[in-house]
Formats: sequence, C-alpha cells, structure tokens
Amino acid sequence: MSLLRATPELDLVVWPHDRGCDRTWLLDNVPGSSGLVVMLTDKVDSEVFGRAGPSLRTVSTMSVGYEHIDLKAAAQRGLKVGYTPDVLTDAVADLSVMLALMASRNIGIATAVVREGQWPNRPWSPFALCGPQLSTIASSPTRKVGFVGFGRIAQATLARLVPFGITHCLYSSSPSSPTNHERDAELAKVYKLQSVTKVNVDELARESDFIFVLAPGGPDTYHIINEDFLKQMKRTGILVNASRGTLVDSDALAKALREGWIWGAGLDVVEGEPNVTIDHPLVKEPRCIVIPHVGSATLETRTAMAVRVAQNLIAGVLGGHMPAHVDLSGYR
Repeated sequence: MSLLRATPELDLVVWPHDRGCDRTWLLDNVPGSSGLVVMLTDKVDSEVFGRAGPSLRTVSTMSVGYEHIDLKAAAQRGLKVGYTPDVLTDAVADLSVMLALMASRNIGIATAVVREGQWPNRPWSPFALCGPQLSTIASSPTRKVGFVGFGRIAQATLARLVPFGITHCLYSSSPSSPTNHERDAELAKVYKLQSVTKVNVDELARESDFIFVLAPGGPDTYHIINEDFLKQMKRTGILVNASRGTLVDSDALAKALREGWIWGAGLDVVEGEPNVTIDHPLVKEPRCIVIPHVGSATLETRTAMAVRVAQNLIAGVLGGHMPAHVDLSGYR
C-alpha cells in the first residue's frame, strides 16, 4: 500500500477488511476506476469490466495464475493484465518438497497419533508408520522424479531435490512446446543426474517415484491427473499438487488412495477450493495431506508479491512499463 499511497496521481478506494473482497462491494466501487487490484479469489469478468466502464486500463492480480480473469474480454477492451510470476517460485518449490516428505512419511497419520493422545498406548513395531523414502541409500540407489509441467517452479523444485540423491528427472509439458534438448542436457550435467527427459504423461506416471504437478490451470490441463493416470503410478508413488486444483480429479485420487493404487498425496490446492470441508473425500483419506493453498505464504514472498502488484498497477495506469504482464495478443 505504501507504494500506491506514495503515488500522488492515484486516488485509492480500498476494501477495508483483511479477507477476500465481497463481489457486491467490488461491483459497487469499480465504476470509473482506471486500475484494479485483485486476488485469486476475485472473479474478474465482463460484468466487472462493464461496471468499471471505459476508464479502466489495468487489472493487476496478486497471483501467478490468472484463470480468474476473463483474458479474452480484457484483450477486447484493450486492457493490460499484470501478475506476479518469479517472486513466488522459491516459496512454492520449498512447499512442494515439504508436501512430498509429509506424504511419503505418513506425517498426517503420525501427527494424529500424538494430537489424539494415542502415542502412549500405541505398540511399537518395526514397520509402523513407514513409507517410501525420498532420498536414495545404498540399497535403493535410484530415484526418479516426475514433473507435470516444467517451468520455473518445477525447475526450482528439482534443484531442491538434487541433494536427496535424485537420479532421473522426467517431465511432461505442452505437446506444442518443442523439447529443449540443450537445456535438458545442461540440467543433467549441472545436477549430476543420469537423465533429464521429456516424456508423455503415461510414461511419467509409470516410471516416477514422486510426481509433482506444477503446470498452469485451464481447459488444456483439466483433470490431467485422472483415474487412468493414477492406475499407472507405482503403488509406492507419491503425488504432489501445488499448482491448480483443477489438474487433479479429486474423486479419482480419493479412490486411488482408498484402494491403494498409490502410497500418498500432498495437496496445496484442491478443485472447488475453498469449499473443502471435513467431509471432502480427500480430507477423509489418512494418506492425503491437504493444506489450504499456502504455497506463497511466507512473509518475504507475500511482501514481494504485493510490491509487484503495486508496480504493475502504477505502470499500467500511468503508461509505464509493467514489470510482469500477461501477453494478450492471442486473445484479440
């Protein structure tokens, strides 16, 4: 807010509460605006644009995703759309590794043992609460990680996994994206991996020990993790989703966990969020770690995101260069 308040050309109208903005308030206050700051929870569509009127120049969202914004309508109106890539890469990569460890080591079950007072009466046994190990050891020297999507966050996650002794990296990406053999060879060399290889999603499912879903949302990736995919995974396989809930079919994943097709899952996002209650099929699964979309929730990252949002808005409204904006040329 300090950047915005320090810009004398701007008159600010601010939602006064520390929670998502009510749509009614947004629609009542957006008329005549030149710029609009929104969050991932705000649906920015033709109704909002229509209420804003012709004065609106810029929408700046505090998120790396922009599925909540009608980009076609924005492009048709000649608007600029700012977002916050890069600044949250490290925080989401950190959390992705955390979820992999939590899911593989049965942390949901283990913490419940303590919180529910079961520990004193729980008999010890050699394989109680054991799960698949992320790191390699002498008796298990190969570890393959797979990535659905291989952008900035996926590559940052791979870098964090290297010290665990990862040996192979598999990834799938958009069929329209050509394979970058030079980059893949360089990553394998730098990280001392046996291979970095682009594969189709079926091979990714079959071969990977840990799978990280880190691709954009949208119709092209809707339910890319479905029953067919999950049935091909290893029974000791771990699935992590820190991108968008729509990439994973929740019912199929709950079935996979319940019937033992895979070992466990760690989710920062769930389709239909935030309407995820204790009765949700994934919340009921003991080997599924579900947290409420907090991938970027560090003090440092959220501050950096807020700064980027303000910079994008100021530049968009005043005609400057936006540090990070969505390319809308394909939507016109």
